[in-house]
Amino acid sequence: MTQDELKKAVGWAALEYVKPGTIVGVGTGSTASHFIDALGTIKNQIEGAVSSSEASTEKLKNQGIPIFDCNEVDSLDIYVDGADEINGYMHMIKGGGAALTREKIIAAVAKKFICVIDESKQVDMLGKFPLPVEVIPMARSYVARELVKLGGTPVYRQNVVTDNGNVILDVHNLVILDPVALENKINGIAGVVTVGLFANRSADVVLVGTADGVKTIAE
Repeated sequence: MTQDELKKAVGWAALEYVKPGTIVGVGTGSTASHFIDALGTIKNQIEGAVSSSEASTEKLKNQGIPIFDCNEVDSLDIYVDGADEINGYMHMIKGGGAALTREKIIAAVAKKFICVIDESKQVDMLGKFPLPVEVIPMARSYVARELVKLGGTPVYRQNVVTDNGNVILDVHNLVILDPVALENKINGIAGVVTVGLFANRSADVVLVGTADGVKTIAE
């Protein structure tokens, strides 16, 4: 199976977790896009969706799924999204698509985080994938200097402005031994909006697309 076929398989598998009459949190990226296709087939059974990016919002609207603002909902039953890397503790690196802040907010609101990935995203230790950090533009240089002190090599993601009007620094060469501690430390740097480490709020269920079918990892 191709990587896209694996992503499609897990995107559709996540449909099992959608309960009728609920508002669904929807992420960003290629695997989440397959989930949106699947969600469109049961759009009359759900109330609508909260989306983590303009791109996903557009796709949801094209499927005829009502969009809710995150401020309009008290909680979400589930949040379905992919990851750039995930370890055995269900800690993740996310933000390759620059939507990490909105993704983190929706993950916080959701009762259950369903992570949909193909098996290439599973790692023993996080950090091979460059860690995205969303930064207020005026703080870019300062934050970069602080990230160097943490042992990383920050690279400014050229020509990318987030949906929130900020910039992204991708931090290379990190060996992330303690994802929770690093997440807290980077979030404490003035000018950081958020970091793409999802360790304080890890996944609850991981659906992994493999050549042998979809495997489920649950807490």
